[in-house]
Amino acid sequence: MSKALAGKVALVTGGSRGLGASTVRLLAGQGADVAFTYVRSAAKAQAVVDEVQALGAKAVAFQVDHADTSQAPALIDQVVAAYGGLDILVNNAAIGVEQGRTVDDPDVDTAALDRMHAVNYLGVIGVIRAAVKVLRDNGRIITISSGLGSRTGVPGVADYAATKSGIERYTLGVARDLGPRGITANVVEAGLMETDMSPDPEALKPLLLNLSIQRFGHPDEIAAAIGFLAGPTATYVTGAVLDAHGGYNA
Repeated sequence: MSKALAGKVALVTGGSRGLGASTVRLLAGQGADVAFTYVRSAAKAQAVVDEVQALGAKAVAFQVDHADTSQAPALIDQVVAAYGGLDILVNNAAIGVEQGRTVDDPDVDTAALDRMHAVNYLGVIGVIRAAVKVLRDNGRIITISSGLGSRTGVPGVADYAATKSGIERYTLGVARDLGPRGITANVVEAGLMETDMSPDPEALKPLLLNLSIQRFGHPDEIAAAIGFLAGPTATYVTGAVLDAHGGYNA
């Protein structure tokens, strides 16, 4: 694999599993020193660290609850202390759809929805605000969204879709703000994946009918889009929304 990111420092939020772990492995494989966050499973996080280090690359994990935005500045300080700077930020940490309940469902768990808003929207903003204070010029900000950020298409996803749409617009605003520093800010709309954020693949199969490519995506396929935006050939791509969801919007 090309070492196109040699000398770069990357931070991936929510990097202990699924798409986050695939992204950690990809960026490390391209030569970056990678830090990532996890919220609960230290064992899963350590397994990713061990896997990266076995390949001769560097990785370090930090436990962070992204619902608490006050933790973001300390996280960035830890990354800088570990690696001396920051070049690439991948905002991946998120909570999935809460049981697919409609807004008029009397049994909807509003506390769970509030936490989802805190992690998926405010958590992303908190990390970006902390990171841009140290992010090197010509750095990269990549925010992971969903096809639901631009097209709902199904009932029961209003709150989740709102968080994704919100962070898309925020990231594109960041692209405008940081363009003079050569920093790019882009969005990847990820598609349906069989990960532990989607614990019931059978229940999701009807959604595949909305796709042009009617199958689940593999986390490595979406990570490849992230790797492109983080790499040296994407220097003139900013304020973009890159679809990696099997043609949900086609």
